[in-house]
Amino acid sequence: MTDLGSGQVRRYGRAVTADRQRKPDIGAAFFDVDIRVGRVVSVEDFPEARQPAWKLTVDFGPEVGHLHTSAQITNYSAQDLVDRLIIGAINLGPKRIAGFRSEFLVLGALESDGTVHLLSVEGVEPGAPVA
Repeated sequence: MTDLGSGQVRRYGRAVTADRQRKPDIGAAFFDVDIRVGRVVSVEDFPEARQPAWKLTVDFGPEVGHLHTSAQITNYSAQDLVDRLIIGAINLGPKRIAGFRSEFLVLGALESDGTVHLLSVEGVEPGAPVA
């Protein structure tokens, strides 16, 4: 999110009005989101996607195992992603993206131009919950 002044922010490439005075309605389900550290084990091209994206296979440790996702993080090369630790929300349910079953959401910091920067979690074991 980028502050554009006069109550406007840019979120996911769009300008939206931010209401900083409004308190968010956070229900109990918010705390049910399972966010964990995973290690990227493979990266594949995803030419069928509308936006440039990679297909990732990520190891979330022995309790969860390997999960697959599509991620618009093409500012990273495939070689840079393999063996990298990432953060993912793993229990949001699967989503079909251009015929591909995406099983979790990769988390990162978003710039106003839509570029996603992965968060650094070096030294943590795959499967570790994020608090």
